[in-house]
Amino acid sequence: MHRYQILIEYVGTNFIGWQIQSKGKSIQKLIQTKLSKLLKEKILLIGSGRTDAGVHATEQSAHFECKKEIQNLDKFIKSVNHFVNDMNISIINIKKRSINFHARFSAKQRIYKYVILNRLSRPSIDKERGWHIIKELDVTLMKEGAKKLLGTKDFSTFRSSSCNAKSPIRTMKSIKIKSIKGRIEIQFKSQSFLQQQVRSMVGCLKYLASKKWNLKKFDFVLKSKKRILCAPPAPAEGLFLEKVIY
Repeated sequence: MHRYQILIEYVGTNFIGWQIQSKGKSIQKLIQTKLSKLLKEKILLIGSGRTDAGVHATEQSAHFECKKEIQNLDKFIKSVNHFVNDMNISIINIKKRSINFHARFSAKQRIYKYVILNRLSRPSIDKERGWHIIKELDVTLMKEGAKKLLGTKDFSTFRSSSCNAKSPIRTMKSIKIKSIKGRIEIQFKSQSFLQQQVRSMVGCLKYLASKKWNLKKFDFVLKSKKRILCAPPAPAEGLFLEKVIY
């Protein structure tokens, strides 16, 4: 058997998410079906992790195995893209990997980016590629709140009720926030994330930056470990899986 890693870019707007589910159109199922057709065998595609409905990726990582070695990788990428490009999916790279490589379990860090479009006018070019917020946000306050999220903590407050992770403990390695002309980008880096963790953290940072909460309240909500106290999660359309590091 031969194992390959593929890097995938996609717009998640019209999908139920990455993961194959009983109903609805998923990115994983679509690519897996096209790979099976091209390679003329049943292919199982394993992703680095799931992204929810509406979430995008600039570099999702996945792997699959096939019986025959792919002779021309560039030609293969073009062939797959011929079938998926119309659905806003692109295979941007493919690499031959050892049989020990695993897209999910070999990952050392995952990087997510959240985009907020903080301006009066509704976005056109960036429609469904960011959270449009009219009220001016205090980015300095947002950065202060982000500092409290760093390190190894119990992130139960930010965990979806449907999350099936064994532990709520995660280590937030870094959070970088930059703001240019009303475009606020928040980058989160950790080995792994709980379901809806990033969107829930962004929702709480938004409450802080809009001065609905102060830093004391933000800290209290974080330490409470109570999901019910969490601010509403930020919408999926602003979230991007940016990169998976091995």
